[in-house]
Formats: sequence, structure tokens, C-alpha cells
Amino acid sequence: MEHQFSARYLLTLIIPLIFESLLNMMIGMADTIMVSNCGEAAVSAVSLVDSVSVLLIQLFTAFSTGGAVVVSQYLGRKDKASAILSVRNLIYISVLIALVLSLLMLLFRGFVIDIIFGDIAEDVRAYTDDYFVPILISYPALALFESLTAISRSEGKTGRTMGAAVLMNVVNISGNAILIYAFGLGPRGAGIASLSSRVLGCMMMFALMYRRSEELSMIGIAKGPISPAMIKRILRIAIPAGIESTVFHIGKILVQSLIATLGTASIAINAVVGNFNSYSNIPGNGINLALITIVGQCRGKNNFKDIYYYTRLMMLAVYLSTLLITIPLYILTPLVVHLYGLEDVSAALAVPIARGCLIACLVIWPFAFTMPNTLKAVGDVKFIMLSSFFSMWAFRVVLSYILVRLFHMGVEAIWYSMYADWTCRGTLYYLRYKSGKWKEKSII
Repeated sequence: MEHQFSARYLLTLIIPLIFESLLNMMIGMADTIMVSNCGEAAVSAVSLVDSVSVLLIQLFTAFSTGGAVVVSQYLGRKDKASAILSVRNLIYISVLIALVLSLLMLLFRGFVIDIIFGDIAEDVRAYTDDYFVPILISYPALALFESLTAISRSEGKTGRTMGAAVLMNVVNISGNAILIYAFGLGPRGAGIASLSSRVLGCMMMFALMYRRSEELSMIGIAKGPISPAMIKRILRIAIPAGIESTVFHIGKILVQSLIATLGTASIAINAVVGNFNSYSNIPGNGINLALITIVGQCRGKNNFKDIYYYTRLMMLAVYLSTLLITIPLYILTPLVVHLYGLEDVSAALAVPIARGCLIACLVIWPFAFTMPNTLKAVGDVKFIMLSSFFSMWAFRVVLSYILVRLFHMGVEAIWYSMYADWTCRGTLYYLRYKSGKWKEKSII
């Protein structure tokens, strides 16, 4: 059978995205591991700030995803002029929103930390401010970087996004080594290194796309035009996706505040297990990004047959690649846990929780996080938003508080509740996909 994309195209699209996913995850992981020599308070502070920061970063990701869907569908339709117009308007709104958020959060960061996490240890509180300031300053550069990489993925040019991720990791890890170990700056040094890596990654992507040979060149980006109609198309994807991501991470932060009441050791254990979650999802996250480009271009041509075909193919790829990651990680879990510098008692508690996470990532995660990318790429984002809202609050938030407050369970209860959330949303997405109602959605 003939399909819209060749096997070679799929491999050249997906493989760089998997490596990019690995490299992006390593930035946060490097911050956690390299500040571990400063003690559990430093690890806890980085974890708490990252839980807030991810909420805001997801807003940038939502806008870049909205732009990527629109651009992919126009490219699938071979409408280059509209694709360029959508690119420019994506840049305008994403950078503007990042600037506003960065300024507001810089002004009210102490209030935000107090409201969300309440009574945390003084040393943890001091470290959070050290790390948070440079992270907040980096948001405009990060928003532009997210938009530029999303545009490149829509074009299928994932090699350059991987190259930018390599640069960012080199800068981040070397910066951490110098600022944390040589200058003793601790979490502040980790934040400055992350800021530097994001600025340089953004500059690299912009330079690569500011060429006349580029199909979607950045030349003339400052001249406009601003198109309300195009912004509306982007927002039709970005707003529900942003609400979904925001609700998801607000719930996550509420759970994080619950973990904070269990003590510094529980915060550190949760951070370590969260990294195991990230490890096992590295290939899946890369494939998920590719799926948006693939399905978006298929939808631009109204090629529903291939949407079904590529969704099945990518789900299979996620399962197989996740299996290859989780088996060795399961075996090496005790060794990996000890790399984080936890106390012996904390490490012993973290090992079974981390192994349970690996099993759940293999069995449940693909339905909860790969399947919705097909729905997102065709524009069925409201269903994703409503499903995520229900599942998050019913299971991850409410169930977590029940297990901890009423049944007096520890940090493991948070992860059991999360697996229930994954199961619920994965079931809802699968039923929606099988119903075919998403075929009625249209963006362009």
C-alpha cells in the first residue's frame, strides 16, 4: 500500500526527535544531579521550582503546538504563503506572552512560592529564590526557542532541533560544573547555566532559520503582517491545549505541596522517581512530537486512512522503544538512585517506587500521552482538555489527598494516584479515537 510518507522520511524525522527528547530531559536532570552535592535541601529546592516552572513552560509549549498544528496542515495542503503567515504570528504571540509572564513572576515570585508550598524549611526556601530568578529571566528566549523548534519539526527538519539541544546541553552541563563546583554557587549556578543554554539555543535556531533558502524563513519577521484570523486559528489549538496543560500542572503543584508536608526526604525521593519517569519516556516524547507533524500533514490533505495507519505505527514504536529503556533501568535502579546522593533510608524507599514507575510507563503511558497527539493534530483539543481536567482532579489530586491524609500513606501514594489518572485519560482518548468523531474537526 502507498502511504503519504516513506519509511526513510519517518526515520529521519523521529530519530533526531528522540535524541532531542533525551537532551532536553538531561538539562533538568543535570541541574538535579549536579546540585546534589549541596545536600537534599538543594535538590528539593530545584524540584519545587521546576514544578512551578514547568507549568509556565507548558504555556509556551501549548502555543508552539498550536502553531505547529496549523503550519503542518498548511504544509500538507501545499499552501506556503499561509504557512509563513502562521509562523510569523506564532512568534509574535508566544514572545509577548513570555515577556509578560516573566515580568509578573519576577515581581511576585516570593508570594507564589509561599502560596503554593507554604511552610518549607528555611534552607530550601533560600535555595528556591536563588534558582528561580535566572530561570524566570530565561522565559522569553525559551518561548522563542520552542516556537522555532516547533516550526522546524513541522517542516520535518528535526536534525537542526537536535543540534540546538546538543548545544544547550553542552552549555548547561559545563556551566553547572563551573558555577556549582568551581564557584560554589549551588542552585543559583544551575539556574544561570540553564539561562545561558536557553539564550544560546534560541540564537542558534534563529540564525539557522534567518536564511533566504529557508522555506519558512525568519527574514522580514519584524515587518508583519499581524493577522487576527491566523492568530485565531493558532489560539483554537493553543488555548484549549494551554488550559489542559495549566490544569494538569496546577494539579501537579497541589500534589507537590502535599509532598512538601511529608518532609525534605519525600520531596527528594519524588524528584528522583520523577527523573525515572522522564528516562523511560524519552523515546515516547520524541515519537509524540513526530506524530503531530505526521498527522497534521495528513489532515491537511484529508488523508484519514493514513492517520489511522500512522497512529497505530507510532503507538507500536512507543511501546517497543519504551521496553528497550525500561528493562535495563529496572535492573540498574538501585545504582541509578544512589547517583542522586540520597540518604541510605531515602534511597531504600525510592527503589521500589522507581521500579513501579517504570512498569506503569511501559504499560499505561502510551495511551495517556501518545494517543492524544493524534487528536491534537486534527484539532480535537477541547475533548483532550475536558478529559484531562476530569481525570487529573478526580484521580491525581483527590485520590492523592485521600491516600495521604486519610490512609496516612507516604510519597508512594502520589504515584499510585498518578497511574490511576493515566489509566482514566488513556481510556477516554482511546474511546474517542475509535469513535471517529475527531474527523469532524477542522482548523484551516
